[in-house]
Amino acid sequence: MASTRVTTNVGKSLATKTTGSKLARDSLMGRVFEVSLGDLKTNGEDDAYRKFQLRVEEVAGHNLLTNFYGMDITSDKLRSLVRKWQSLIETFCDVKTTDGYTLRIFCIGFTRRRPTQIRKTSYAQTAQIKKIRAIMRSIITREASSVELNDLVAKFIPEVIGKEIEKSAERVYPLQNVLIRKVKLLRSPKTDINKLIELHGGIEAASASAPVTANTQPETEAAAPAEDTGKDLGKAVERS
Repeated sequence: MASTRVTTNVGKSLATKTTGSKLARDSLMGRVFEVSLGDLKTNGEDDAYRKFQLRVEEVAGHNLLTNFYGMDITSDKLRSLVRKWQSLIETFCDVKTTDGYTLRIFCIGFTRRRPTQIRKTSYAQTAQIKKIRAIMRSIITREASSVELNDLVAKFIPEVIGKEIEKSAERVYPLQNVLIRKVKLLRSPKTDINKLIELHGGIEAASASAPVTANTQPETEAAAPAEDTGKDLGKAVERS
């Protein structure tokens, strides 16, 4: 993948205006947006099969500050990888990043023919599959437990972990199309507002618009601010 440059312009989200003790902010907190990586990246059509979930962590004026909540790939991409005459190998493991996020990461890979192979099929034996799964779990744990969430998400985009698994598993059985298929956020630490604002480019970027006056807004709409060059996927969505 040529670039991990992403845009902070995600879209819009509606919310009922503040009425009495029921605040518009409360209805926006915790919302989850699912966005294709093809929409987040400039010229990212080739990566449209990867979907990211972004959860609202804070409301800053007209902006909704979001953070990574999960990742998945489309079903048509998965189906395109499954073929005859090869073994499908899957595994998952729970990891904890250095900043306290606990994730469940699912990995998938497929065997491939050796360069000098004559046999039509490329089926791995049960013992080989067990060894490859152990390699997958070891590499995922090593890569995820030594970095913060932002840096880990940056590894998902160019498939750094999948390439490392392919290289390490070569000695057991050649693999191809090794992907991080799915990521679930199991537990997260208490939100650090200062760190979240820094993630979105600082106070100026996060509070680009003035706060909404609840009594004069019949409903709240979320729209995105300008583009950001950060490698993280925490997004800001502007309410106008």
